[in-house]
Amino acid sequence: MPKGSWRTTTLGIIGGLTALFGAAQAYLDTDPATTPDWTALIAAITMAVGLIFARDNKVSSEEAGAK
Repeated sequence: MPKGSWRTTTLGIIGGLTALFGAAQAYLDTDPATTPDWTALIAAITMAVGLIFARDNKVSSEEAGAK
């Protein structure tokens, strides 16, 4: 598990899951005109990974295991 802050990690996981579920819904629905926005999905997943590994200002380097 990354040594980031639980706050940013939680937001990263929620954001990533929201993006994945939104793309899955658009991909799996019965309307052929609905397609997922793959560019937005990649951007959201990249943001989610960044948040998972980020550290809050409230967490010191020692608490995060950086030193």
